[in-house]
Amino acid sequence: MVFMLKILSHITIPSAEIEVHAIRAQGAGGQNVNKVSTAVHLRFSISASSLPDTYKEKLMLLGDRRVSSDGVVVIKAQRYRSQDKNKEDALDRLRELIKHATFVHKKRKATKPTKGSQQKRLESKTKHGRLKTARARVNDE
Repeated sequence: MVFMLKILSHITIPSAEIEVHAIRAQGAGGQNVNKVSTAVHLRFSISASSLPDTYKEKLMLLGDRRVSSDGVVVIKAQRYRSQDKNKEDALDRLRELIKHATFVHKKRKATKPTKGSQQKRLESKTKHGRLKTARARVNDE
């Protein structure tokens, strides 16, 4: 089955770059688990992919446990009882991982506090100080 995994509007990954193998799922489930390979093992080599170099670098530096030291993303999906649903789940998780790596954070612009906010802060400090003074012990001398 040939498909293109769409990450963003300008980034797609051909199916040839993604290895998907069906394996037996772990855990409870009775006879179905013992007979049918419903879990999916997805492997995606970052270095051999057609992703732009900047995205490859960001993925390698992500520090995610799903990315091995040699640059292979390994995702195991066994949430569902159907192999097709698990395959979709694994592809969605790969898509989200790559989206997360490609997200560019905005630079923060340093701003000065406004006169009104400074005045409000000082007034609240004064009010709080008066309240604490009012709570103090009264000396009877």
